[in-house]
Amino acid sequence: MTTVEQSAPTTPTFASASGAVYRVRWIAFGVVLFAGVLDLLDSLITTIAAPVIRAGLGGGNSVMQWLTAGYTLALSSGLIVGGRLGDIYGRKKIFLIGMGGFTLMSVLCGLATDPGELVVFRVLQGLFGAVMLPQGLGFFKELFPPRELGTAFGMIGPLMGIATVGGPILGGWLLSANLLGLGWRSIFLINLPLGAVALFMAVKYLPESRVPTAKRLDWTGAGIVSLAALLLVFPVVQGHQYGWPLWIFGLLVLGIVLFGLFGWYERTHTARGGEPLVIPTLFKKRAFTGGLVGGLSLFGALVGFSLVLTIYLQVGLGYGPLKAALTVLPMAFAQAVGLVVARMWLADRLGRRLIHLGVIVTGAGVLLLALTLIPEMTPWRFAPSLLVTGVGIGFALSALFNIFLAAVEPHETGSASGTFTAVQQFAGALGVAVLGTVYFGLLGEHTAAFRTTLWAVGVMLVLAFAAAFLLPKARSSWESPSSH
Repeated sequence: MTTVEQSAPTTPTFASASGAVYRVRWIAFGVVLFAGVLDLLDSLITTIAAPVIRAGLGGGNSVMQWLTAGYTLALSSGLIVGGRLGDIYGRKKIFLIGMGGFTLMSVLCGLATDPGELVVFRVLQGLFGAVMLPQGLGFFKELFPPRELGTAFGMIGPLMGIATVGGPILGGWLLSANLLGLGWRSIFLINLPLGAVALFMAVKYLPESRVPTAKRLDWTGAGIVSLAALLLVFPVVQGHQYGWPLWIFGLLVLGIVLFGLFGWYERTHTARGGEPLVIPTLFKKRAFTGGLVGGLSLFGALVGFSLVLTIYLQVGLGYGPLKAALTVLPMAFAQAVGLVVARMWLADRLGRRLIHLGVIVTGAGVLLLALTLIPEMTPWRFAPSLLVTGVGIGFALSALFNIFLAAVEPHETGSASGTFTAVQQFAGALGVAVLGTVYFGLLGEHTAAFRTTLWAVGVMLVLAFAAAFLLPKARSSWESPSSH
C-alpha cells in the first residue's frame, strides 16, 4: 500500500499557480493520481502472480518473497529521498524521470529470462516508483485553492479503494487469459501503454515547481538507512535457504547497529546545520515512536499475510490465479467498507480506540480462519473470516496515520509523514520476509504451515495493539491533507 502525498514540509501553495495551470487542474490531478494507482495495482497484481512466475521462471520459494519484498524495500528506501529530490530539482522533472523509469523497468520485468533478472528489475522499479510518488502533495497544493483541496483529497481514498479491490481481479484475469501467449509477462508489459499515456499527459499538463530554499540532500543518511533495511530483510528471506548459518544472524545484528548509527548521524548532521532526512527530536516523542512500531507491526502483518495467503491458495490448494483473486476479494472489499464506515461514523467517537478496535476485529478474523482451516477449503469457506479481517484492517488503518501525526508539531509534519510512509513500505518487506519464512520453513503439509503462519500474524497484531497505547488519545483533523 502506497501513498502519493508525501513531500517535504516546504511545499509551495496554490498562490504560485498560474491561470493556465488552474484551468487544467483536474487533468493534472488525474495524472498524478494515476501514478499512485499504477503503483498500487502493480504491487497487488504481482502478489497474485508470484506462484505463476516462479513456475514459469524457476527458482526457489524465496523468489516469491523477493518479488514483493524487493519492490517494497526499494520503495521504502527511495521514498525517504524522493520528495526532497522534487524540492531541489523540480517536481515535474523528477516525476517524469520516475514515471519513465518505472515504465522501462516494467518492460524489462516482462522480458526477464531468469529469476535473478526479474528481482533486480523489480528493485529498480521500486526505486523509480519512490522517485515518482512523493511529488503528489506538492502538485496538489499548487493546483487547487484551499476551498477545492479537500474535495481533491477526498477523492483519493475511494479511488485507491477501487484499485485495491480491482487489482487482484485484474491480475487474476490477465494471468488466466494468457493474452497473446504472454502468460505472467502481461502483468508487467501492460504498463508500457499505460506509462506512455501517463508520460504524455504529464509533459503536457503538469506544472513545474520547486522549493528555491531547499538544501542539499543527505545522501549519507539515505545510504546508511537503506543498507540497514536491506540487512534486516535479506537474512530473514534467505536464512532458510542457507541453513541459518552464523553469518546470517551477524547481518541481522549489523542491520540493527546501522539503524542506531543512522540516528546518531542524523543528530550530528543536524547539529552541523544540515537538513536531516528525519528530524531527530521526533524520536523523543513516545507517540512518534509508538506509531512507527504500530505501523511496522500492522503493515507487516497485512502485506505478509496477503502474500502467504495467495501462495497457499495457489500452491497449497491448487487454485488458479483468477480463482485465488476472487477468493481474497471479500477482504479487499471489506477493507474499503471499513475505511468508509470508520471515517464517517467512528473516528470522532473513538479516536485512538478505533485502532484497538480495528486490531481486535482483524485478530478475530485471523483466529476464525485458523480455527476453520481444513485441507479442502473452498472460496466460500474463506469468505467469513476474510470479511471480518478486512473490516478490522479498514478500521485500524483509517485512524493510525492521523492519530500518529496528532503529537507532531507543524514544522515536523513533512518529516514525520515521510518517515511513516517509508516505514509502511519497509514493514511490508519485513512482513513478507518473516511470514514467508515461517510458511516456507514449515512446508511439508501446506495447511498446517499456513495455520502456523496465522499464529505468527496474531503475534504481530498483539505488538500493534500494544504500540497503539503510546499514541495520543485525541485524533488530529481528519480533513487535513496529510490524512489522505
